[in-house]
Amino acid sequence: MVLFDGVCNLCNGTVLFIIDRDPQARIRFTALQSQRAAALLAPHGVVPKEEPDSFVLLQDGKLYERSTAALRVARMLKGPWRFLYAFIVVPRPLRDLVYRIIARNRYRWFGREAQCRIPTPALRARFLPESST
Repeated sequence: MVLFDGVCNLCNGTVLFIIDRDPQARIRFTALQSQRAAALLAPHGVVPKEEPDSFVLLQDGKLYERSTAALRVARMLKGPWRFLYAFIVVPRPLRDLVYRIIARNRYRWFGREAQCRIPTPALRARFLPESST
């Protein structure tokens, strides 16, 4: 399960990139701004920020954030992208420094939407419903 900033153009593009390279549809998605995300994060002691700044992966009951989440997702993709996981050997503080620079500037560099995008009917099955009820 990938939790992402639903109003970030870079993040939305990343989700589409993942979907295109996950033909077995193993990865599902929800926006960090959703009630569903809040319910998924609560058991991990995480409260979603009003302005999300992290890419989150929930996998096998564990929570991964920032560069670790991105690299673990890359490992699940088809094609050469899985080899990006080799960067996991780079110390996390260094990886996350690069991640934070991009995260801090993503709206300026890539823009943002006024609200979370609604998935097309073809993609809807890959996304969890908004609420957890």
